[in-house]
Amino acid sequence: MRILFACGGTAGHINPAIAVASLIRKERHGAKFLFAGHPDGMEATLVPKAGFDFTPIEIQGFQRRITPENIRRNLNAARLLLTASAKAKKIIQDFEPDVAMGTGGYVSGPVILKAAKMGIRTITHEQNAFPGVTTKLLAKNVDKVLLAVSGAEAYLPRARKYIVTGNPIRQEILYADREKSRLSLGVGNRICLLTFGGSLGALRVNEAVADLMAYYIDSDDVHFIHATGRGGAELFPKLLYERGVSFKGNPHIDIREYIHDMPQCLAAADLVLCRAGAVSLSELEAAGRASILIPSPNVAENHQYHNAMVLANKNAAIVIEEKNLTGERLCRVVGQLVSDPQELVNLGRNAHSMSITDAAQRICREIYSLLGE
Repeated sequence: MRILFACGGTAGHINPAIAVASLIRKERHGAKFLFAGHPDGMEATLVPKAGFDFTPIEIQGFQRRITPENIRRNLNAARLLLTASAKAKKIIQDFEPDVAMGTGGYVSGPVILKAAKMGIRTITHEQNAFPGVTTKLLAKNVDKVLLAVSGAEAYLPRARKYIVTGNPIRQEILYADREKSRLSLGVGNRICLLTFGGSLGALRVNEAVADLMAYYIDSDDVHFIHATGRGGAELFPKLLYERGVSFKGNPHIDIREYIHDMPQCLAAADLVLCRAGAVSLSELEAAGRASILIPSPNVAENHQYHNAMVLANKNAAIVIEEKNLTGERLCRVVGQLVSDPQELVNLGRNAHSMSITDAAQRICREIYSLLGE
């Protein structure tokens, strides 16, 4: 069994592919894998770190906002697109896959489309509630289209079958022990508030969380775990200083650049404030956590808003759009939840009822079925 994965751009596209490949590696000894992705993307680091072979193919997305810089970038994107088909063909000919699977990102489209045209069995997986351009492009050409969220098919061509599998999540999320995690993190009897805005950081999120910490600094109610992201690592302490928050030596203010122990932090948390990336939401659902979601407005087709509203419509999360996010509003919303523990339980229970915890297994079954297994 030889499987070619095409993915990239964000961890939300890459990690599902790695999760599926990891499960197949366990179940089918001797299976061979190759990941195609951008040489400068996250995939170039994450894939080899997971123990899989990686081959580069340079493809760049088109910018929709017209500026002199974006015009230059779009000309380069067009140049790369003209050569992408030939590069994809060589990768496919050299590796000779039995199945080619795309999980999103600019690389996924040309590689999977070329594989389909070459007669390779193909499959694509959409992580978001609102399908991206790549999925819309591939839906008419691949053998199988897998969706993470029921209802996403409404935005895709109607004359075919779609299969809902959910998003693969880390198994550690399911088995992390809450009491041990809270003890290890020093939460005590407080409400544990886990906040993050993504690996790069988000200025508006960091500013609002700084306001929230200032609001609760003299309270015994809340334990904070906050990831600033790379862009906020130096800024966030300054934001706290401006608000008169002395956080050094405070055991209930845990500030990091990135959360490397997410399963433990999610297990300990009572309330999570974060963006609305598809995989993050799947992990929130699996952990059964109440959340305040702040969709990023800087993503293609505003898909994080659609992701967030899937939970909000099931009373499984509270959504605050970034344009409406202020420290004052966040303090008010968090205050209402902290004072009503039962509402936190209800939100978390509703989120958990939406979870699909065997998504990787479901996806593997679809791959095996393409091979007649």
